[in-house]
Amino acid sequence: MVTDAGEQLGIMSAAQAQTIANQRNLDLVKIAPQATPPVCKIMDYGKYRFDAQKREKEAKKNQKVIEIKEVQLSLNIDTHDLETKINHAIRFLKAGNRVKVSIRLRGREMAHPERGIEIMEQFAETVSEYGTVEKAPKLENRNILMFIAAKIAK
Repeated sequence: MVTDAGEQLGIMSAAQAQTIANQRNLDLVKIAPQATPPVCKIMDYGKYRFDAQKREKEAKKNQKVIEIKEVQLSLNIDTHDLETKINHAIRFLKAGNRVKVSIRLRGREMAHPERGIEIMEQFAETVSEYGTVEKAPKLENRNILMFIAAKIAK
């Protein structure tokens, strides 16, 4: 048996403990019911639950959600267009997000997937200062996909 102030009251029956809790206008809460004998604490349970919810809410507020942003390229992309897409990806990586880079192959472009992989590798090399390749470029059906994760700022 432990009080809300943290002092040990020793081993006693549940009825005695409940009587002490009622005298102090507090609740009797089992902290470790599996222990022999069970450990109980006298506390204001409503206040305890309120504080627990408050801590949980604060922890949730401080949590950072990582989003996946997508950058779509094409097989015959021009250099300036590629630079623009690279700048977008760098902005996403600086914000701490992951970037999914994709190239959709259409029609006869399916005959030359190696060109798409070259573009992806060039893209990855350019943004390597801000992110690392999490999943290497890979041809999946008509798409070439690559994932880049932001480097952790130290």
